[in-house]
Amino acid sequence: MEGFLLALKSYQTFNPSAWVGIYRLLPMWTGAVVAVVGLVLLLAGGGRLFRVVAGPVGAVIGLVWTGLVTQKLGLVDLDPRLPTFVAAGLMALGFLFPPAITFVGLGIPLGLLAGEIAGPTDFLLGFAPGFLVGGLVGAFLHRQLSGIVASAAGAWLLVIGALAALHQFGGLVEAAASRPWGVIIAALLFALAGSVYQLAMRPTPEESDKNKAERERLKQRQAEQRALEKRWGVK
Repeated sequence: MEGFLLALKSYQTFNPSAWVGIYRLLPMWTGAVVAVVGLVLLLAGGGRLFRVVAGPVGAVIGLVWTGLVTQKLGLVDLDPRLPTFVAAGLMALGFLFPPAITFVGLGIPLGLLAGEIAGPTDFLLGFAPGFLVGGLVGAFLHRQLSGIVASAAGAWLLVIGALAALHQFGGLVEAAASRPWGVIIAALLFALAGSVYQLAMRPTPEESDKNKAERERLKQRQAEQRALEKRWGVK
């Protein structure tokens, strides 16, 4: 587990080889499960199912970004377990209130960008408004972002899981992993296709509820019609 957490830290830096190489830490059967989960998220991870996605995504945000944010804010000598505590809190928050994860997920990178623009001495003055503005945009566009985030997470899990599941075919998998940009581009294409499908083709939760209610009303009318015909037929 410790090695896996250390591998996750590679996502804090620009290191495509390490991003892809995380598949080596997954057993073959785990890779197959991860790939299936990724496929489900890719096709149906937005909407109400995003509650399932938001928890783990919140945990990853906590593990990956907490250290960097505290470092940029000049907070030193903190408990080294802080990222784990933040990850646990964000995971619970994601399960309970998914829009909070789109708030934090968009707020943190925009806050970091604004802080970098403001400079090291005024980092907080840039980070705070950037975080709030980005977070509000993320909450407002929750439905769209949930589909995109679910598709992106699903695409990456699908690719990494497939590499881990096929790891026994060492030559082929190693050849693919040795070209991390090819793996990343493949994941991006899957994510793009999944985002288009979820945003443009899948009905929204409101539309699903409306269609379900219409089907129920139709079934009720048909049942009433059959009862009426049966009643008059008997007479």
